[in-house]
Amino acid sequence: MNQDFFVTLEDLIRELSFEIALMPVEPRTVKIASRNINRMGLELIGPIEHFDNKRIMIMGESESYFLSTMTTDEIYKSLEAVLSLRPPLLIISYGIKPTKEIIDVASKYSIPILTSKESAADVTAELTPFLNIHLAPRITRSGGLMNVHGEGILLVGKSGVGKSETAVELLKRGHKLVADDLVEIRKIPKNNLVGSAPENIRHFIEVRGIGIINARRIFGIGAVKLTETIDMVVNLEAWDDNKDYDRMGAECKYTEILGVKVPYMNIPVCPGRNLAVIIEVAAMNNRQRKMGYNAARELFINLGMEYPNTTESNKMEKCIWDI
Repeated sequence: MNQDFFVTLEDLIRELSFEIALMPVEPRTVKIASRNINRMGLELIGPIEHFDNKRIMIMGESESYFLSTMTTDEIYKSLEAVLSLRPPLLIISYGIKPTKEIIDVASKYSIPILTSKESAADVTAELTPFLNIHLAPRITRSGGLMNVHGEGILLVGKSGVGKSETAVELLKRGHKLVADDLVEIRKIPKNNLVGSAPENIRHFIEVRGIGIINARRIFGIGAVKLTETIDMVVNLEAWDDNKDYDRMGAECKYTEILGVKVPYMNIPVCPGRNLAVIIEVAAMNNRQRKMGYNAARELFINLGMEYPNTTESNKMEKCIWDI
């Protein structure tokens, strides 16, 4: 988890609507590694001891006006102090054209310049989700990810337990596939987990006895999604006659992924069980729990019984990849 992630300038230019004003280096060689963004303000006149040169710099109308009040020598000196620290990129907003001084200093330190007709605030708003997703902490784990009734269900379990077959049945019932076999999980702000498939295997499913199928081509473009928030983890495991399975659901179980607590459920697999239907019900029940409704609690009340104390413990259920 200490791995440093980055996104290239080439990716940023391809996905966002910026125009190139100066490109002294190959965009694919420029690595952006910070999710934070710096507005070029006090750096033009104040101390820069705490300046983070990993951040993208944005110049707006205020900074442009401030530079216009200075002499040429003062402009060069001010820009040198900031750009000599080599931030990865300078973006100039409000459709302002970079002046000769800006071009000269940026060229000297090989700093690309992009421009936007949007305000500095809008540029920041456009960059923030892009950087949050591409630079988020992430792991890749074996499993499948489906959107079932609007809930992101991460299917895990040992190889051969029936994850892919269950995914196909859910697709037939109108739900959406995000990933099969491998899931890339990213932690984005506000402790949300977002899953996606590696690009080279996206929308493909391996079904034993049939082989590889392309879910998008068989079930249509409406049957697949690129990303999905992970709302629940469902572990499929072979039925064990010696194991006691939860029949009431009074206690909420959780597992931990990238430090985020996620509802967790064990579903035993045996002949005759319709796993797709069970997962549909689990997804809808999970949504009701998030809205504050607990069917087990209501049943206990109706029967005049005391509802069990379900104070959450610090112990988390282990996912299949932790066992």
